[in-house]
Amino acid sequence: MDCDSLRPAISLVTPVSVAPPGKMACYGKCIETVIKQLDQFKPEKDSPEQFLETVSTSLQTLSPQKQAFILEILSGCLEYRKLLTIVVDAFYLRDGRLCLWADYSLFEVICYLATFQLEKLGLQLFRDIVKSQPVHKVCKFLRFFFNPLNLGSWIKDEWSLVYETAYVRENWINPLTRWQPEVQELINQLQGLLTNQSPLSKTKAKVTEPKEFNLTAPRPRTIPVPEPVPEVAKTKPVPRSTYQPPKEQHLLEMTKRYNRWKAEELLLRANIEERQCAASRAWGAPPLQDSRKKLRRRFLPRILKTPKLTFYRSNNNAPVKLNTAAILREGALYQRQVEKELQRVDRLVDGAGDFSGFLEWQKKMQAKDQAEQLAAGQCRRLQGKLSHEEAVLARQQVVQEKKQKADRKKAEVTGGHPTAELMQQCAERRLQEERSMKELVEQVMETQKNVKAAQTKLLKGRRQTVQEVIEESRELLQRSAEAAREEHRRRFELISQLRALETQPTRRDKLVDLTQIPSYGLEGEMSVVELRERLALLKETQQRKEEEKRDQIIQGKRAKSRELQNTVEQIALCRAAMGRSAALRWEEKEVQSAAQRAPSQDERVLELQRRIQEKAAERRRQVAPLHVSPPRAARPKPRAQLEAQRRLELEQSRERRLRALQRGGSACGPARRLGAT
Repeated sequence: MDCDSLRPAISLVTPVSVAPPGKMACYGKCIETVIKQLDQFKPEKDSPEQFLETVSTSLQTLSPQKQAFILEILSGCLEYRKLLTIVVDAFYLRDGRLCLWADYSLFEVICYLATFQLEKLGLQLFRDIVKSQPVHKVCKFLRFFFNPLNLGSWIKDEWSLVYETAYVRENWINPLTRWQPEVQELINQLQGLLTNQSPLSKTKAKVTEPKEFNLTAPRPRTIPVPEPVPEVAKTKPVPRSTYQPPKEQHLLEMTKRYNRWKAEELLLRANIEERQCAASRAWGAPPLQDSRKKLRRRFLPRILKTPKLTFYRSNNNAPVKLNTAAILREGALYQRQVEKELQRVDRLVDGAGDFSGFLEWQKKMQAKDQAEQLAAGQCRRLQGKLSHEEAVLARQQVVQEKKQKADRKKAEVTGGHPTAELMQQCAERRLQEERSMKELVEQVMETQKNVKAAQTKLLKGRRQTVQEVIEESRELLQRSAEAAREEHRRRFELISQLRALETQPTRRDKLVDLTQIPSYGLEGEMSVVELRERLALLKETQQRKEEEKRDQIIQGKRAKSRELQNTVEQIALCRAAMGRSAALRWEEKEVQSAAQRAPSQDERVLELQRRIQEKAAERRRQVAPLHVSPPRAARPKPRAQLEAQRRLELEQSRERRLRALQRGGSACGPARRLGAT
C-alpha cells in the first residue's frame, strides 16, 4: 500500500500527540476496537480513506481523546501494513506456529506501537498497553520481534525491499535496538507474571480426588498351548546367471573387436598401396615427377598483392570505385612518400652516408638464416615421418602377437554347451509369462467394465447440467435482446431530437473587413492585407538568399571536384610507378625463392631420408604375408561368425518349439494379442 495514498486519511486524525486513556481497562477497550476494525478491513475491496471515514463516523459516541487514539493507531496500521505483514507472517512461521490466526490483528497493533509509537508513548504507557492484552501471547511476540538477530538480519533486509535502506536503518532499526534492553526487562516481568499466576490458579480451583472402582478381581488366564511352527518350503537359490553378464554382450564385444581389426587392416593396406591417381596436382599442370615443381606450379603468383596499387582487382578487370575520403587519403599518403624521398635526396646531396652496402649484407645474412631454418624444418618433418614409420612397425608387431595369442586360445577352447536344458527353461519361462499375461488381461477387462459404468453415469450427469445451462443461457439471451431493443429505441428517439435541432435555421455568415486594424492597444498592430504584403516581401528575400547560397555551394563543389581530379591523376602516376617497382621486387623474390627451393644437401636431412626408406621397406616386408590371402572356399571363418551362426540356429529351433506349444494351447492366443495391444 502506498504511503501517499494514506495522507488524506491520516489528516482526519486530530494533529495532537497521542494521549491514551489513563486506565488499563481503557487501553484494553481501545486496542480491542482497533483489532475489530482491522479484522473488518478488506484490502481487495475497501480503500483506506473511505474506511477511516466510516470508522470515524461510527466512533462519534466515544470521547475525543479515545477517538484520536483509535484513529491514529488504525491509520498507522493501514499505512505500514506491508511492513507489519512481513513481521507477523514470519512470527507465525517460526515461533507462533501454535498461535491462533484470530490474533493476527493483535500482533499487527503491537508491532506498530513498538516500531512507530514507542518514542511518543514512553516505556511506562507501552507497558500498561501490553499488560492490558493476553500476557502469554504478547510476551511471545515481543521476544520474537526484539531479538537482535532478527532485527539486524532478515527484518532489515525485508523492510529495505519496501523502503530505502538508509531510511529503514536510521528511523526504525536503530531506535528498536536502543529500546531492546528496556523491552527485554519488560518481557522478563511478563514472564514472571505468568509464572506467579500459574500456581495461584491451581490453589483456587477445586481439585477432584479420584476413587477406585469396586471391581471383582479377574481370573488368571490360562497359558495357551503353543501352536506348531509351520514348515516353510525351501526356496530355490538364485541362479548364477543373474550376477553374470549376458552372452550377447560378450558376442557383441567380440564382433566389435573383429570389425575394428578388419578396418585397421584395410586402412593399413590402403596406406601402403596408394595409387598414383590419389596424388593431387594443380589444375591444367602436366604430371611431373618432381614434387617441388608441382608445388611451385600450384602456387602461381598474382600480379599485384594489394588492391591499392591499381584501379582493377587481381581476379578480373572490374573497376574499383573510390569515394572522396579514399582518394584524399591515398593522395596524402603518396604526398608524404614523395616528401620523404625528397628529404632523403637532400640528405644525400648534403653528404649523408648510404646504407646500401649494409642492406645487402643484411639481406645475405637473412637469406642464410632462412636457409638454416628451412633445413631445420625439413629435419623436423623427416623425424616426424620416421617416428610414424616406427609406430606403424610397433603396431604391426602388437597385432601379430595378439593374433598368435588368439590362435592359441582357439586351439585350447573346446566344443559348445548343452542346449536341451536351456530350451526347456526357456519354454517354461514363456508359459509362465503367458499365464501372467492372461491374468493381467482379465483384470484389465474387469476394470474396463467398471470404467464404462462410471462413464455412462458421468455422461448422464453432464447431459443434465448441459440442459440446465442451455435453459439459463436462453433466458439470459432473451433478457439481453429485450434490453438491446430498449436501448435501440432510446437512441432512436435521441437521434430524432438532435436532427430536429439541426434543421432549425441559424445565421452562420459573418462580415469581416480585411483592411481594418483591430485596435486592441498592442504594439505593431496591422490589418490582414498589410500582414499578407509583409509576408510576401519576407518570402522574396528568403528565396534570394537561398539562391545566393546555392550558387556558393555549386562553386565550392566545382573547385573541390577539380582538386579531386588532380589528386586522382597524381595517384594514377604514383600507382604506375609503384607497380613497376613491385614487379621488379617480385622477380627478385622469385629468384631467391627458386634458389631456396633447391634440394637441400644437408647431412642430417640425407641421413633421415635413408632411415625412413629402410623403415618403410621393413614395414612392407612385414605386411606382405598379410596380403597373401588363401582361396575363399578354404578360408576358415572367424569365431565370432561361427558363434553368431550357432546362436541363430538355437533361436530358430526355439521358435519352432514355441509354435508347437502354442498350437496345443489355443486359449493363450487371444490373451497374447490383448497383452501386445
